[in-house]
Amino acid sequence: MAQPDDAELPFSLLQFYATSPYPCSYLEDREARSQVATPAHLIDSEIYSTLVRNGFRRSGIFTYRPHCDGCKACIPVRLPVAELQPKRSQRRALKKHAGLVARELPLVAVAEHYALYQRYQQTRHAGGGMDDDSHDQYAQFLLQSRVDTRLIEFTENGVVRMVSLIDVLDDGLSSVYTFFDPDLPGASFGTYNILWQAAQCITLGLPYLYLGYWIAESRKMAYKSGFSPIEGLIDGQWRTFTPDPTPP
Repeated sequence: MAQPDDAELPFSLLQFYATSPYPCSYLEDREARSQVATPAHLIDSEIYSTLVRNGFRRSGIFTYRPHCDGCKACIPVRLPVAELQPKRSQRRALKKHAGLVARELPLVAVAEHYALYQRYQQTRHAGGGMDDDSHDQYAQFLLQSRVDTRLIEFTENGVVRMVSLIDVLDDGLSSVYTFFDPDLPGASFGTYNILWQAAQCITLGLPYLYLGYWIAESRKMAYKSGFSPIEGLIDGQWRTFTPDPTPP
């Protein structure tokens, strides 16, 4: 199994294996495979930072990247935060949600968070497989981590509106997952959250905000193309590119 090519990574400590094919979550009628880094207990924040630079992500304690047969649709993307140029609509989102109060909490289960997660999945991703996640599945996905992870709760007038999970890397922040109130008319929580995370990068002196994967044919990924400039890991190199903002 080919390994990531970043010379910083102590490969002797890790092994990489490919999963069996499974239905793709983003493109209908396609199968996906993942390359998984193991053992999980050896992947600390330093090693994970290097893996992310090589296109890996994590789900709970599992660190993976796409490894599909004959498909390279998933492009890892990141924002160079010092160069970020918010559009007018994005600036409006910042103003609209300026009253949100953010606070960091431990990675522990909070009943209000889980209820919001269920509403979000059932409204935004019905039929996607996560809309019926049990409490244990929720906890395994979001509340288990072996790296430096921050759980940020956003409230408005005492009501939880959004929850965001963020990993701290040595060169940036990695946006793990965000869920929010799906029923508030006119809200732009997702846009606000990305800009908030970018601002946190600047405050911490970190150059990049990693946003996971962008897929040209997936409407679920379309929002990422709205931020500029954006860099993609293409042919093993991070480079500025212009994603198509209008998937079919």
